[in-house]
Amino acid sequence: MTDYQKLRDLMVETQLVPRGIRDKAVLDAMRNVPRHYFVDSALQYSAYDDMALPIGEGQTISQPYMVAIMTELLALTGRERVLEIGTGSGYQAAILGMLSREVFTIERIATLTEKAMQRFRELSYLNIYARTGDGTLGWPEKAPFDRIIITAASPKIPDPLKEQLSDNGIIVVPVGSRYSQQLLRITKTRSGYEEEYHTPCVFVPLIGEHGWKE
Repeated sequence: MTDYQKLRDLMVETQLVPRGIRDKAVLDAMRNVPRHYFVDSALQYSAYDDMALPIGEGQTISQPYMVAIMTELLALTGRERVLEIGTGSGYQAAILGMLSREVFTIERIATLTEKAMQRFRELSYLNIYARTGDGTLGWPEKAPFDRIIITAASPKIPDPLKEQLSDNGIIVVPVGSRYSQQLLRITKTRSGYEEEYHTPCVFVPLIGEHGWKE
């Protein structure tokens, strides 16, 4: 029988800590959320490897390090309402759910939304709310959000998402071309938006009215 807890601990100690992930709450969440539950059974043996994995519909579950660094950049304290664009497998939302008050997650592919919602129910993640739609439009009736994370490559931050961000809120997004991006963190201040660029990355494209066209 596979010892998944041992594999999670190994993932944290060999992939995350050596690359500079320091937030103890993030590391604990990565140790606790069963990543293998968010991939197809045929790929569970690779769930804790240092790589992204396919989840169907041309989408992927991000490399563990990428999930960890994006989460750390959000600087969560446990009190935030978080909007995630790109539910995918639901793994990133599960991590966020451990670290924030509420998570609202949007996925454009209905079959992925349904699978993710089933996983949330089975794992009793009761503070995560999911729906299918164009993530570039956000979730205006639930706004404002303290944090927004976009887990798909965007040419720029969609304006509706900026408008749905609360004062002193943070957005983390991979920005660049369809094939190569860099993580961008913006903080909304009274005088505008402060930008910080972080690690290079490669994500599937953000499709939608304010993203890339299909």
